[in-house]
Amino acid sequence: MSSLRFVPRMFSSEKFVLTLLVTVWSGLTTNCGSGGSTSKTAPLSGSTQVMVVLTSTANDQLSEFDLGFQSLALTSQSGKTVTLQSLPTSGPPLDAEFMHLNGMAQPLLSVTVPQDIYTSATVTLGGGAFVCIALGQIDGEQTLSSAYYTLYPPTATVNFPSPLTVTGTNMALSLDLLVSQSATIGDCVNVDGFTGFSMAPTFSLTPFTLAASPTNSANGKVLGIDGEITAVGSSGTSLTLSLPNYVPSVTGLPVSVQSNSNTVYQGISGFSALAAGTFVNMDGAIQSDGSLVATRIAVEDPSAVDVFRGPLMQVAASVPSFFMHAREMQGAGMPGFGSGENMAFYYSGSAFQISQQLSNLGNLPFVPSFNASNMVPGQEIYVSAPSIPEGGGYLTGSTVTLMPQTVDGTVAASSSAGNFTIYTISLASYDLFPMLAVQPGQTTVENDPSQIEVYVDSNTQMINTQSLSSGGTFRFYGLVFNDNGTLRMDCAEVNDGVAFTAPSSSGGQKVGTIQIERRPGATGVQQVVTTVTTH
Repeated sequence: MSSLRFVPRMFSSEKFVLTLLVTVWSGLTTNCGSGGSTSKTAPLSGSTQVMVVLTSTANDQLSEFDLGFQSLALTSQSGKTVTLQSLPTSGPPLDAEFMHLNGMAQPLLSVTVPQDIYTSATVTLGGGAFVCIALGQIDGEQTLSSAYYTLYPPTATVNFPSPLTVTGTNMALSLDLLVSQSATIGDCVNVDGFTGFSMAPTFSLTPFTLAASPTNSANGKVLGIDGEITAVGSSGTSLTLSLPNYVPSVTGLPVSVQSNSNTVYQGISGFSALAAGTFVNMDGAIQSDGSLVATRIAVEDPSAVDVFRGPLMQVAASVPSFFMHAREMQGAGMPGFGSGENMAFYYSGSAFQISQQLSNLGNLPFVPSFNASNMVPGQEIYVSAPSIPEGGGYLTGSTVTLMPQTVDGTVAASSSAGNFTIYTISLASYDLFPMLAVQPGQTTVENDPSQIEVYVDSNTQMINTQSLSSGGTFRFYGLVFNDNGTLRMDCAEVNDGVAFTAPSSSGGQKVGTIQIERRPGATGVQQVVTTVTTH
């Protein structure tokens, strides 16, 4: 039996197999009527095409959460086991980074499943890691710390709200990583180890409806998915997209993409400008067979050799340079997930631009802007580079694109301007915006980095089940701008939020292999990368 290697650049390359224990709600009972008679339903027969998508529910404590899937199986009430996915001895791994999937959706697999009532599931993983970023004092010096925690093997759970009845022609399942229940976060600036840290991946598996023309991530729309084209079909309307993965030099999870007359192209003239090796950012409708029908295909830099996406961490205008946490990477010899990579870029010659994923920028009651003089730590960026210099060092960013991101916050007030309702949301202290705004050496000063003004209009998809009112906590997805010192978001989706979580002060010292790397920061703030592998 093969085992997926989960190989972070700074992590141990050991393998492990993880079985997810499934907690099933006790709902399978026999309905007994008067006189002892038993009411029975007709047995299920035939097969159903089952589509599984990945998503996550998280607050802003973590910057990265990686898992590598090896197999997924369902077990019926009669004890029969059906394997939905099994990693072959060769071929692309099924890996996922879950923080960029906070409130979003990404297809994992599609398979034919015998119709039945299923009561448990088993998942085998090839590895797991999470990352937290913090600013604090280490040895009396202001330090920007990136803490990487891995565990071999973690204990995990899949929650079923009710037994799963597989029936009909096709159905879709959402495998949702509940991040707050999956990771206990201690002191992220502790370079001597991890006190109060633990990992126990916890999922919820629920059915949902794939809409024929989905409008949001809750009914089958993929928003802002990144990937590299590996093949273009001869028909001139289809392509194969490789998603980022965790294993260096291995093609990631392939996704089949179909375009049509309604597909919008950005950064290129049309489908004919696409070729193998092109990096794209796209929206699309998930199909029952796991493919996507593209509604938007954007190419931020047609000449890119390597691309990086993640939160901006530090800006040094005097150099000029910036650091980012590359949560996802693709390109020549690059792994797909950050795996300990805080990347440094020169930006004096970079082209700054704004993602065109949101179509209402021109309607905002402020002028949206993103450039070298107003970028701030915490913003989600997508950087292209012509090549990686031999021997390491700073890269040159060809393009720097502001991208949508998910922010978890509590509504403090609301107002209106034109067609927009404006919600003032308060952020947790561990959110990157307030935490990283106080670094010395940065020329851009924010008025109140602990708050974001969120702009909601008729284009915003309201997926929240709780009333959007003062005191409530919600997840907002959109583009975050620095408007003369005020953070403002053009919001595309609203989801129910996740409660703020205080760092854990309990838990014993974790015993494991500790790696510490100290790097000079461009702004004068020392950077420390700490990796703990716990067995």
